[in-house]
Amino acid sequence: MGNPDVWPGRHTPLGATVEADGTNFAVWAPDATGVELCLFADDGSETRLPLTDQTVGVWHGLVPGIGDSQCYGFRADGPWDPAHGHRFNRAKLLLDPYARAVDGTLTYAEEVFAARPDDASHRDERDSAPYVPRSVVVGPGAIDRESDWQADRPLHRPWSYTVIAELHVKGFTAQHPDVPEELRGTYAGLAHPRVTRYLTDLGVTAVELLPVHHFVSEPHVVQRGLTNFWGYNSIGFFAPHAAYSAAGSRGEQVREFKQMVRDLHATGLEVILDVVYNHTAEGGVDGPALSFRGYDDGAYYRQHADGSYADVTGCGNTVDANQPQALRLIMDSLRYWVTEMHVDGFRFDLASALGRADDHVDLRGPFFAAVGQDPVLREVKLIAEPWDVRGDGYQVGAFPSPWCEWNDKFRDSVRDFWRGQGSVSHLASRLSGSADLYYDDGRHPLASINFVTAHDGFTLRDLTTYAGKHNEANQEGNRDGTNDNRSWNCGVEGETDDPEINRLRRRQAANLMTTLLLSTGVPMMLAGDERGRTQRGNNNAYSQDNETSWVDWSDAGAWSELHALTRRLLHLRAEHPVLRQRHFFAGRPLAEGGGKDLTWLHPDGHEMAEGDWHDASLGTVGFLLNGEAIRHRGRRGEPIRDTSFLVWLHAGAADRVVRLPDVGTGYAEVLRTDGCPTAQTHRPGAAVTMTGRSVLMLELV
Repeated sequence: MGNPDVWPGRHTPLGATVEADGTNFAVWAPDATGVELCLFADDGSETRLPLTDQTVGVWHGLVPGIGDSQCYGFRADGPWDPAHGHRFNRAKLLLDPYARAVDGTLTYAEEVFAARPDDASHRDERDSAPYVPRSVVVGPGAIDRESDWQADRPLHRPWSYTVIAELHVKGFTAQHPDVPEELRGTYAGLAHPRVTRYLTDLGVTAVELLPVHHFVSEPHVVQRGLTNFWGYNSIGFFAPHAAYSAAGSRGEQVREFKQMVRDLHATGLEVILDVVYNHTAEGGVDGPALSFRGYDDGAYYRQHADGSYADVTGCGNTVDANQPQALRLIMDSLRYWVTEMHVDGFRFDLASALGRADDHVDLRGPFFAAVGQDPVLREVKLIAEPWDVRGDGYQVGAFPSPWCEWNDKFRDSVRDFWRGQGSVSHLASRLSGSADLYYDDGRHPLASINFVTAHDGFTLRDLTTYAGKHNEANQEGNRDGTNDNRSWNCGVEGETDDPEINRLRRRQAANLMTTLLLSTGVPMMLAGDERGRTQRGNNNAYSQDNETSWVDWSDAGAWSELHALTRRLLHLRAEHPVLRQRHFFAGRPLAEGGGKDLTWLHPDGHEMAEGDWHDASLGTVGFLLNGEAIRHRGRRGEPIRDTSFLVWLHAGAADRVVRLPDVGTGYAEVLRTDGCPTAQTHRPGAAVTMTGRSVLMLELV
């Protein structure tokens, strides 16, 4: 490679920027006594170039002749003083925090750890370069110019029209028979026409991708011969995960990701990223030195006075979003993914951790204030996982507008109702948009991201098949994963050949899916649930990069009925504004002489009275959605009129007669989850028999 000169260059932008005569490198390390730029040839040989220029804490230099696909890293020298946030170690090769791509794998040799294994108070002087990945220079290329995007623009689909499928880039297509083998499990595979057509035909409008920031597996996972499949262990906040690229890892992953976004947008699918800014893959103070720790430990991680880490993530460290440079990194990363990669929004893992003040969560603090005023970020979809691992981090219902939230109270109430241990009052609150959580502060029911299942927990099929978790494959003694599954196995643990139990399980899954998709709020499905995907009882399959976690695309058999039901429900939702309300229900007529916008019904046919809500034995409830009393207006301010629907939910084991309200001229069955035909029409006031544990939906005709 030779030994090229280093010109002074510029301190901004951070990272590696390709220019006409070379590449400018800039990295923030204000307390370092020296920083070396390390360039790697294809044979692995290393050239170290001292950066001698420093401006406002940024070490910088331009290296002529260096361009696209060049592998590099940094070494930062300085004091070893953990109590004061300094863990400098020149022996450790560090990733660029602003690297656009990462190449290579991490090997957990002793050399990758900053401190000595026999004495954590002293730094380890052995070279880590042979064992750690490298940053990659990404120069202008395909889909970098505006014209390359072919007029691609953010879709800006309103929340009321949004249906989210949470999916894993690899897991969704790893076994897809119609995707070429070399593209399975990649960004290109996800954008394959057969895949996008499946999603849009189902009725999905947005994919929420499990983490795609470059990540590595944790040491304890690797020691068990497993890998971190989910990806909640980020180390590159600007770099698409290299292993999901079919084209290569020397910058090709960036272009392939952009092509995926462009192709998904062309089919009408928005792209939401699950992002993990609350912690990094460097773990606790005894973890590896991969990037941030080596530049300024105290500026990136929340620490106690003695230099130990404050951990509210359960992953060893917590990023301190109150620190200016850590906050800048997060904000720069978010803007990059919107402006350069064209994504449509973000779901923030353990979002409460980003608002941590000294002893509490401050949802008006620096991070949330910065996002709220940012002209780029305030226009995209923002979803919080509204908790962290400490009890005071649970903030469901508290995040400021325009944030939406994963609503785990919805999940728990719906699961409880259908396993026969919930109340109709709790269910009614969730069905109608969780006003008890979101009504204050000018929020709306679309702040609630409704879900019954997600990557973390049982699949929909397993929710009806297992009473307890079966995580033995994770090799943690079945201690990992929650014990609060609120599941019901229908009388037999695990898979069975009993046809009656299998029919009941499919009906229960249909009940749960129907409740989700008819509820007010934004529905989020776990991809594959509509096909009856099973993880064989594993409710924490984070380390299972195999058929346990991959979607099975073989014939779904009897579960194909659930796919058809899901598709029918999503198409109904898209066609009928009464099923995707943007405002909370008033529970009263909106016009003189009109009916209530929402009426709750007792199975005997009368409107629910106060005492009925407290009847613990009542496992059946109906609700009438009035299509003539929709609160939101059309684009020109005109009233919106729609069909009126009546929905009955019956969680009891025995058949139940429900009496239809004496309004309208008749009721036509739209769908039912018990497998019976839906051709019947009923008179107002008629008595209708519902099968035990089923849903019946009718429209007023």
